[in-house]
Amino acid sequence: MFQTRTFLLKYGEIFLKGKNRYVFEDILVDQVRRAVAKCDGEFKVHKSLSRIYVEALSDFDYDELIDTLKCVFGVIAICPVLVLEDNGFDDLKEQVVKYIDETYEDKNFTFKVFSKRARKNYPVNSMEMNCLIGEAILNAYPEVKVDVHKPEVSLYVEVRERIYVYSIIIPGPGGMPVGSAGKAMLLLSGGLDSPVAGYMIAKRGVKLDAIYFHAPPYTSERAKQKVVDLGTLISRYTGPIRLNVINFTEIQMAIYEKCPPDELTIIMRRYMMRIAEQIGLENDCIGLVTGESIGQVASQTMQSLACTNDVCTIPVYRPLIAFDKQDIVDIAEKINTYETSILPFEDCCTIWVAQHPVTKPVVKVIAKHEENLADCIDEMLKKAVEEREIIEIK
Repeated sequence: MFQTRTFLLKYGEIFLKGKNRYVFEDILVDQVRRAVAKCDGEFKVHKSLSRIYVEALSDFDYDELIDTLKCVFGVIAICPVLVLEDNGFDDLKEQVVKYIDETYEDKNFTFKVFSKRARKNYPVNSMEMNCLIGEAILNAYPEVKVDVHKPEVSLYVEVRERIYVYSIIIPGPGGMPVGSAGKAMLLLSGGLDSPVAGYMIAKRGVKLDAIYFHAPPYTSERAKQKVVDLGTLISRYTGPIRLNVINFTEIQMAIYEKCPPDELTIIMRRYMMRIAEQIGLENDCIGLVTGESIGQVASQTMQSLACTNDVCTIPVYRPLIAFDKQDIVDIAEKINTYETSILPFEDCCTIWVAQHPVTKPVVKVIAKHEENLADCIDEMLKKAVEEREIIEIK
């Protein structure tokens, strides 16, 4: 079986960045370095001519490395490669034939050769390499066949400063490297939606802080730990997360006692957004991220979302806004957050729900009823922010 110590990483959208492409490449290289640092072994990560390479400098766990690289946003493909020095074209053909033998025990397949001569002083051009390497493979293994339209095996030969040969392409997560698109504050709960929203916004290059609203004794320490566990799961993709845990009990009780029962949820959400924005701005966040989806619950109707937006001065991003619940479940299962999200430890968003919540709130009416809290809310907000717990999730 073919064994490699070098992996070629391909990226997608970064190619479209023009003169700024090197900035995104450097961010991606940094993210890859951070990721592989968690793996057993020592690795060198470097870029060369629009390619990023990971080279193992010691013994390593192949499966662990691949699983880690599959969580780095910006990578669209991971290719285990055979790296050759230029010892002449005849040597290259011999090495490619050997590579095919070691990689494919069963030779009953169709193939096509894709050669690229980035180093133009190489004596054999791309078309000639395709033909001559293909001929060498056919001569060595008569059972294989050429199919130039839909080959079962695509063999790539790239002549650069060294020669790279590969045919295995493992899909990466795609997207943009985390940190290339600014920073946002994720409102993270123990449900299905917000971890998926965090994953999706990070896939577009956004670095995340997070905030969780805790309501002891009505919510347990296990509910808080559930959120920490969810943060840990998505941090595989997002990188380190600074989780701000807010004690929200006093504020919720005041809303419960002084505001109309049917407006409890929407007013609670408005104060959550105020707190999230304040902490976010203090930590260089330029947006808030929620897991809301239109019409999923009473607090997520168009009118309700307009009411929560009303208290924010920075953008609110809702990656799941048009998703069905099953769409969200599918992604949660893919990123391994589903089983944790369905654990029966409720947070403050689920235990403080009115029996008949308003579904079409009016901003002016809600703001008017919030005046009932004027004698106490400012001090409560200040206390909640100042006494928050900060958990570094890595």
